[in-house]
Order: sequence, then structure tokens, then C-alpha cells
Amino acid sequence: MAYLRPRLGPSRIFLPVVSVFRLVGSARMDDMGLAMSRTQLERLDFDNVVLKKLPLDLSQESGVRQVKGACFSRVKPQPLTSPRFVAVSPEALALLGLDGEEVMDDPLGPAYLSGSEIMPGSEPAAHCYCGHQFGQFAGQLGDGAACYLGEVKVPGRWEIQVKGAGLTPYSRQADGRKVLRSSIREFLCSEAMFFLGVPTTRAGSVVTSDSTVMRDVYYSGNPRHEKCSVVLRIAPTFLRFGSFEIFKKADEFTGRQGPSYGLDEIRGQMMDYVIEMFYPEIQQNYPDRVERNVAFFREVMLRTARLVAQWQCVGFCHGVLNTDNMSILGLTLDYGPYGFMDRFDPDFICNASDNSGRYSYQAQPAICRWNLVKLAEALAPELPPDRAKAVMDEYLDLYNDFYLENMRKKLGLLRKKEPEDEILITELLRTMHNTGADFTTTFRSLSQIFCSTEGESVGEEDSVKQAIDLLLEQCASLEELRAANKPTMDPRELAMLLSMAQSNPALFQMISDRMTIARQLERLSRLKDLMETSQEELKTKQADEWSCWITQYRKRLAHELEGQSDVQAVQEERVRVMDSTNPRVVLRNYIAQNAIEAAENGDFSEVERVLKVLEKPFSSQDEGEEQQQGATPTSTARNPVPYDSKPPAWAQEICVT
Repeated sequence: MAYLRPRLGPSRIFLPVVSVFRLVGSARMDDMGLAMSRTQLERLDFDNVVLKKLPLDLSQESGVRQVKGACFSRVKPQPLTSPRFVAVSPEALALLGLDGEEVMDDPLGPAYLSGSEIMPGSEPAAHCYCGHQFGQFAGQLGDGAACYLGEVKVPGRWEIQVKGAGLTPYSRQADGRKVLRSSIREFLCSEAMFFLGVPTTRAGSVVTSDSTVMRDVYYSGNPRHEKCSVVLRIAPTFLRFGSFEIFKKADEFTGRQGPSYGLDEIRGQMMDYVIEMFYPEIQQNYPDRVERNVAFFREVMLRTARLVAQWQCVGFCHGVLNTDNMSILGLTLDYGPYGFMDRFDPDFICNASDNSGRYSYQAQPAICRWNLVKLAEALAPELPPDRAKAVMDEYLDLYNDFYLENMRKKLGLLRKKEPEDEILITELLRTMHNTGADFTTTFRSLSQIFCSTEGESVGEEDSVKQAIDLLLEQCASLEELRAANKPTMDPRELAMLLSMAQSNPALFQMISDRMTIARQLERLSRLKDLMETSQEELKTKQADEWSCWITQYRKRLAHELEGQSDVQAVQEERVRVMDSTNPRVVLRNYIAQNAIEAAENGDFSEVERVLKVLEKPFSSQDEGEEQQQGATPTSTARNPVPYDSKPPAWAQEICVT
């Protein structure tokens, strides 16, 4: 038995080791089981770098307050009652590594994507920023309704936030909530802009609920209960021009100052973070700090110029181009009272609060330049003012280059750049304005106009007539033009202001401006002419104007064919480029309104249907009809017309804010 003891000894030592391995293996299996049981949303990999790199306000003090020395504040999103999905964008959610169907099927999906439940790793916070609103410095603004959830590591890095999740330190007099109509509008337009090829923040989902708030939709004194809703927004970052204005000294006009005035070291931190994270090539290529900062500002300027040129070329009007709504990455940011033009009108205003037309369609390039100047002021002294001015001197030329490049594609002018192209484009827009032509459908129609080639001179008149008939279909009727040219100002108010401009110029400058009055007088003049015109006379005049422009256009197209051996191939390429540049469909107000009205009555299918159409804005009409097959208009929505047609007359007046 003696020889057995050594064998028993080791056995007693060995058996517990086996047990330990079994326990460790069991724990690992449990962890794997737990990981497998977690949903996609619960497995998102958050790292939330911005909260580590920039100062964070840790105060849990409730209510609105000034936040000094911090770029973000911890917040607690307010849960919704019975949150549920209205729609998701599978393409946007895929940026986070999520499957749209799986998210829709997740019982906790609506709660997680509305901030009602907090996902593992998420750190809710609200961003502190300032802004110039309608040209005046407003002081501290911040995320009054939006809530940062965190940054998700996938291939790439994406910040996600929920808009409408409740009160933050920056909510001011508001309640931090958003309603169904504004949420659907932001969701649809964010995705529409992406599929149009315009840089934009994305929208992953819309969630609604049984929670309600009071809203006065038409500012008529008749508020009603509306359902609280939340949009999931996705972008590399939501930092903006106004993020750097928290350090501003007291403004000479409003007396307001940024909450972190005097804390210049934080400005440096923020610039370091933005450049290192989102402009790494600049960080790498410019070891000198000043040169790095100048290169950064120039890149922001370039991206902004390119962005606004793209807006102009799809007929998009942002509506609220304050400095706090300008992305530091050159993305379309914050979809409020936006609008896509129907009839072309350079003075198109989509924001009912914009009485002076500061943010009109034609003003957007200049306003973006103004906002860039304010950004440069906010970056000083990190950005020397003389260097910033030199950069800004490049803006107009860069904008014009981007605009002409896009417009040449829209007109199919691909092989040559001629000085007369600017005149051709200007005359096209003037003709569209005079005839009340629809912006989107007119450009889409141009690919059906061809230039004459050798041996085709006999059919020249017929070709021009066909082109005229085609474009006349896009023009407004006499009734529509009269309605469009009615002055927006009461005649008595206009008469009073005209008198004041002469008798008391100083007082006039305080309450109005000459540009506003000039626009009203121009409308009156056009309306007078239209009231003295018959429908037949209008059609003749419209045909004459289009005939002149089409003749010039076809001559310019003929220049494209000079020296080309395969004329048919050139023509086919032109059509292909034009049809992939000029959308068949954009998110017109009446389309969004159809979806909103259906959703407010409990039918979310129209939101999904519209999203599917917007995902293919350049597809042919046949493809568009296939997308809509089986989609029966809901009884709660206005009877939809084909989305690639001109809007019905009733729809041209809708502007939902």
C-alpha cells in the first residue's frame, strides 16, 4: 500500500484542478450565452471618445442653466409611454452594423432608440453651443431636445443621438419634446438628401408613443395634443460652428456672451479633437499649429461651399441657416422648416418666421459665407484673422466652380467648358421663373431635348416645337402664377413703410429693410401684369420664352458633338449623366404631408412607402411605378399623385414647420 500513496496524492491535487477548469469553462460558456442572448442594440460597441477628450459637466442639477467650462452635460432622457416604431431606415442603421428587420423585431428596440431605455455602454449627454440666429448673437443655446447617446465603433465611428428625448440644461422655454410631424419630416429628408448625393446627417428610425404634448400647429391660438416622437440621428459628429462660439466675448449688439468666455484653453482642446478625429490628414501634414489651423478652416470653407452649391442645384432651401445649424464637417444639419422648391423662385422662403427673406433660396450661398466669417471670429486667436480673411477671399470663386460643375452636368454639358455657359444657365433660371416652371421636373425633362446633327435640318422646327411642348407641361397656369405673386405683406403696411422710408429713414431701418420692400413691389408689379393677361396670352408668352432658350441650348449641345466620331454614344452618355444628376422625385411638402397625415391616424405604411421611393430618386418612371405597385393610398391621406409629377395646386401652398 505504501507505493499507492504517491499516486493518491497527486490524484487529490489533480481532481480539484479539473474542477477549476470546468468552472472556468462553464463561466466562459455562460458569458458566450449571455452575449448571444443580447440583441444587436445591446451589443453595440460604444467608446464615447468626445466625453473623454472634451470637458464634461457632471452636475445633476435639474432645469435650465448656464453651463460654464464644459462642452457636454450629463442628462437623463425622459422615457416615453408605450414607444413604438413608425419606420426605420435599413441603410442608415447598417452604418452601425445593425440589421433593420432585426431592430424592428426587437421588443426593446423602440425604447432603446428613443432614449426610454439606455443601451449598455451608452452615456447620455447634451452638447453646449451658442449661435447667431437671424444675424444676432443669441448666447447659450445647446441641445435643447437632442441627446447624445454615444459613439459606436464599427468599421468607422458614428455618433448617435436621439432628438425629442426630453429636457436638458439647454431646453430654454421648451419641453425638449418633438412631435410626429416634425420627426417624420426630419427622418424622410435626412435620408432623401443622402440618396440625392448631398452630404447630410442620417436618420435611423422614428419612434412615436402614447405620451403627448400641446402644440399650436398653425400658431392660431388653438393648440392640440400631439404624440411625442423621437428621431435617431447618425453622423461622425454633430459639432457645429456654434460649438466654438461658447467662448465669445460680450456681443456689441445683444450684450450676450458665451458661457465659457475667457476659457481659451478649451477652444484649443476642441480644435485639437476635431482636427485629430475628423481631419487626420491635416493633423499629419501640418506640424506647425497655425498652419494646421488655417488648413482646417480652409477645408471647412471648401466643404461648406460645395454643400451649398449642391443645395442650390437640387432646389433645396434649409430655412434656418443660423451658425448653430452649420456642421463643422460640411453636412446638412438640423432639418426644421426646410423645403424643396416646386415652381422656381429665387426668393423662395420655406420658413414662415423668416419675414425678411434672410434665409431665402438665393441668399443661401451668401449666408453660408457670413456664417464662415463668424466661425473664423470664434476660432481666433488660434486662427489668425488675416489668414482667415485670405481663406474667405477664395469662397466665392470656389462656390461658383462647384455650382457650374453641377449645373453643367444637369444640362449635359460634359465635354467642353465655355464662357457662355453661365449665361445659358442664368437665362434658363430666368425663363423658369417667368413661366412658373417646376424646378425638378424641368431639369429632368431636359435630357429629352437633343441637338440637331448633320442632315437633320429639315426637322429642326419640329424638334424645337416638341421641346417647347415638353417644357410647357412643366409651367404654371395663370391662376397659379397669380397666387404665387401676391404680396405677402398687407397693402396698408407696405404703404406705411414706403412713406416711412422717405419721412423717417432711421426708424424705417429699425423695423424693415429696402430689400424686403423691393421684393414686395416686384410682386405687385408682376401681379398687375398677370391680372391683365389671359390664359391664351400667357401660354403664347411662355412658348416664346422657351423657344428662345431652347434654340440657344441646342446650339450649345451641338458644340458638344464637334469632332466626335460616334455621335450616338455621346448622346447616350449625356442622357445617362443627366438622368443620374437630375432627380425624378424629391421630398415635396405634399408628399411629406401625406405620410404625416396617415401616420397621425395610425397608418405608418405611407412613411415606409415614401422612404422606398426616395431611396431611388433617379430611377426611371417605369421603375418608380414598380416601386409603388400594390401601395394603395390610405384613406386618411390626401389622394397621392405620382411622386415624379408636378405637385397639385393645393399642395403648392403647404409648408409644415
